[in-house]
Amino acid sequence: MHHLGKNFLGFLTSIIRTLRLALPKLGVGWMFALLTIDFNRIAIVELGIAAILITAMLSLHYFLSPFQVISGRFADRHPFFGLRRTPYLLLGGVVASLIFIGLPRVVHAIGAGSFSATLAGFGLLILYGVAIAFMGDSHHSLIAEVTEPKSRGAVISVVWTFTILSSIISAIVFNIVRPEYSPEAMQRLYNLTPFIVIISILVGTLGIEKRLKGAALEEAMEKSRKALPEGNAVQAALGVLRKNPQAREFFIFVFVAIFSIFLQDNILEVFGAEVFGMKVTETTQFQPMWGGGVLIGMLLMGMASAVFSISKRTITIVGCVGTAVGMIVLATAAMTQQVSIVFPALVMMGLFTGFFNVGSLSMMMDMTIEGATGLFMGLWGMAQAFGNGVASFSGGALHTGLVESGLVSANIAYFLIFGIEATGMIIAAIVMWRISITNFRETHAATMTTSDALRAMEAGATI
Repeated sequence: MHHLGKNFLGFLTSIIRTLRLALPKLGVGWMFALLTIDFNRIAIVELGIAAILITAMLSLHYFLSPFQVISGRFADRHPFFGLRRTPYLLLGGVVASLIFIGLPRVVHAIGAGSFSATLAGFGLLILYGVAIAFMGDSHHSLIAEVTEPKSRGAVISVVWTFTILSSIISAIVFNIVRPEYSPEAMQRLYNLTPFIVIISILVGTLGIEKRLKGAALEEAMEKSRKALPEGNAVQAALGVLRKNPQAREFFIFVFVAIFSIFLQDNILEVFGAEVFGMKVTETTQFQPMWGGGVLIGMLLMGMASAVFSISKRTITIVGCVGTAVGMIVLATAAMTQQVSIVFPALVMMGLFTGFFNVGSLSMMMDMTIEGATGLFMGLWGMAQAFGNGVASFSGGALHTGLVESGLVSANIAYFLIFGIEATGMIIAAIVMWRISITNFRETHAATMTTSDALRAMEAGATI
């Protein structure tokens, strides 16, 4: 009986710990929802600002992802009171959330034609991108360091479930707090951001990270010094890709997969209108259908990976192939103009993308080296961000080049676009099949002890 009680207590503690680790995503989801659901709409529709200007601002954070490598490496080597993750997560959250207090005033000034406000808007969103990079790397590194490999899939599924749910909940809260738009109401809504973000981080992380002291701190610093040479963090990351084929292939895998999944993100609703003549109320169901599939897929695979011993690489490959099949069905719907298979295709894409998320994010955390967790998580985060950024731009570019130019009909254009996505996911699956975590670590250990690496360090050429 005592043994059962102890097991139950351990299970309950594990659940609470997992939920706490997921909490910072509530603040992140709130900020992303404000930018992509609210700020975007008000700036373009109510204030009449050119869409290209606003979308250029909003896409900046994707291309600031190298700061994940910089912040991760800095945190690895510069603990704050023995903590290497929590302080930097909190710092990033404070900076990112405070930016939202100034955004309403800036965007209204941009709408009034102020050039200085436009510069200020770009400046604020660049700062936001840097802060988000600090948050992302710190949070993912914290999860990697405080979870066991066996339970990591379940933890990650909960964390990303919180991310998806927070965006949905945030949209509901927006309408409650500000039922109708006005500059004053917008300001009141955005003023809530620091409270939501900072509280979610504090409740979620305080006491989770083990404080390093004395010999343990020295040992961690020594491991960090040995794991990576001194010098510029981005150069060090590029050096890892150059010398470790497994790291290079994993970077390519992440980039190609994320690009393929999100290529349609900005034109999916347009596809419904142009190919099937759907109304706005119909196409707005696309993202919830896809997002719901992702959520279900992550929950199912998270539970399955916690109960059964399933290879993370296998989960990832199944996710890639299944997502590709969903994209092929969607491409078929476009070519044959069969509206009845659009929603099943979206749900299928979402379900297997959920599998992909659990497998690939777990793989990311395994593809690290003790003492350099922050740098590697930053490196994989950079691949994700670049994939997202390039996909965001390419979706619109393909639409302009194929549809708006009149080069091909809309149904053929979308058949080609979804076909590109499916091909990308198959390529990602093939790349993943070639990756071995063991080989990655063995190669890394070898490259870091070669004499040419030491000579390069002495010459100031950081690898």
